[in-house]
Amino acid sequence: MINGKSVLAVVPARAGSKGLPMKNVRMLHGKPLLAWPIGAASGSKYVDRIVMSTDDETYAELGRQAGAETPFMRPAALATDEAPSIGFVLHAIDTLEAWGARFDYFVLLEPTSPLTEASDVDRALEQLLARADDADAIVGVTSMGATHPAFAVRMDGNGLLRPHSAPSFGQVLRRQDVEPLHVLDGSLYISTVEALRRERGFYHSRTLGYETPRWKSFEIDDLLDFICVEAILANRGLFKPESDH
Repeated sequence: MINGKSVLAVVPARAGSKGLPMKNVRMLHGKPLLAWPIGAASGSKYVDRIVMSTDDETYAELGRQAGAETPFMRPAALATDEAPSIGFVLHAIDTLEAWGARFDYFVLLEPTSPLTEASDVDRALEQLLARADDADAIVGVTSMGATHPAFAVRMDGNGLLRPHSAPSFGQVLRRQDVEPLHVLDGSLYISTVEALRRERGFYHSRTLGYETPRWKSFEIDDLLDFICVEAILANRGLFKPESDH
């Protein structure tokens, strides 16, 4: 709990990944991918209950071994590529509530963002609680840096490059002069349960950004992403301490 408010963490892990087959159970540094967000939730000071939402019994067993509960299976209709995420989110909330378990805050941690740590969950919850008067949700973001649209170019019909955001290359802004922008990175999603029901999502006018360093912002959607994250984990001692970001 945090300030007397109960916190539910849900880890989604459906079978049937197309970009990287069996992605959620692929081994990453000695444990299946789905175990990483469970570990982050388990280490949190504030999370009261950790539930995995899955449609596969093998995944469910791996989730239990990693420390999550699997009190229900996700309905097939909520486990397709087309099914919106809010479907399994509300299914988890509603199912637990029907069994008498009500929560104030909902934390969503996806296996595709295995670099999120317990300290991130705790800091994000603390930031959200501190801004309760004007915010109901907080999501992970990271600075765009070199991918800022000010530096984008287009190729004309002859293959020649043209700046996207300026009349000529001589008028492209310097990096220190561009407006700071961030990109949604999927590292974590937190909301009050009330706002989730009302807004049917984490993104709305009362959503805060929880800034993560670039090395933590990688999402695993394909084999290249997986290899990059493996390399980051193998060298994470070279990055700044968590408290420095």
